[in-house]
Amino acid sequence: MSIALESLARRLDGTLVGEGTADTLIGGAATLETASATDITLLDSGGKLHLLAKSSAAAAIVPRGTGPLDRPTIEVADVHAAFAAAITSFRPPRTLRRSGISPQAAVDPTARIAADVEIHPFASIGADVEIAAGATIHSGARIGVGCRIGAGTEIFPNAVLYPDTILGQRCLIHAGAALGAYGFGYKVTGGAYALSAQLGWVEVGDDVEIGAGTAIDRGTYGPTVIGSGTKIDNLVMIAHNCRIGQHNMICSQVGVAGSTSTGDWVVMAGQCGVRDHVHIGDRAVLGARSGVCNDVPAGMTVLGEPAIELRDRKLQLATMSKLPEMRKMLKEVAARVATLAPVAAQHEPSSRGPGSRAADAA
Repeated sequence: MSIALESLARRLDGTLVGEGTADTLIGGAATLETASATDITLLDSGGKLHLLAKSSAAAAIVPRGTGPLDRPTIEVADVHAAFAAAITSFRPPRTLRRSGISPQAAVDPTARIAADVEIHPFASIGADVEIAAGATIHSGARIGVGCRIGAGTEIFPNAVLYPDTILGQRCLIHAGAALGAYGFGYKVTGGAYALSAQLGWVEVGDDVEIGAGTAIDRGTYGPTVIGSGTKIDNLVMIAHNCRIGQHNMICSQVGVAGSTSTGDWVVMAGQCGVRDHVHIGDRAVLGARSGVCNDVPAGMTVLGEPAIELRDRKLQLATMSKLPEMRKMLKEVAARVATLAPVAAQHEPSSRGPGSRAADAA
């Protein structure tokens, strides 16, 4: 399907810039690097003009006020929103007709399932499970005994909810996520490790997204809690008894040890690790690969291992970058001191007293 550039500009609520270009046909939308001669691309900053010059794209979506460039443009208020709309114009999302509960799904007769719930083939729904209206359970997902799933929540293939897991409304649980596994808690009994109590559960608020391959352990006696609005990336580990606040952003490969808590709007960048029993305050930011060993006050940004305030860490890094130069200077100073030592020895006053000089004269 091709769309005339002028028509596409109207769809995007944009302004077409470039003479004689209204009838140019656009066949798709792609990034600067991958666009073909019939595609439209996006340019979200002037710093990428050199990339546009190398692109084969027929036209570009640009911010308002950019002005004429080397090819037709559509100026818009929000480049990324407009580009997403352009992609949707050429590749409409696939909408599958909802068909209810598949006869190939394993659904316990005691499960309570509301209207308009979609359960795909080979999903497994345990006893005493409650699923609210509009939820979708994909093939291979396993919902354990006593779980509660809120309205509009979607659970993707091969995700596992251990018994008594609670999900709020409109959550997204991606493929391979495991919620409610046993916590990693042991004590030595009779010369061997014995698993501690695993009597808790996982409780997830509304509008939470949990990435593929992420694991969230159940609490020891009560819940491990994920607050509403929190977004968790792929391959994250959250241990038993943690209490994650609302609207946290937790990036890939983060590990949070047991009984840690966070405030609201906390950001944890990729691969950072947080030790057990610490608290991260509201709107704190943990930089990538930070190792957090102590509480982090509200609003503070930390970085490094061990993690310290960003300003101090930058000072450390700046100092470390100068170490080769400082080493060279130190060697030069040491060499100069070594050459001065014999001269200094020649001018040292004699330690022998007047009596010694008199004895020498005699």
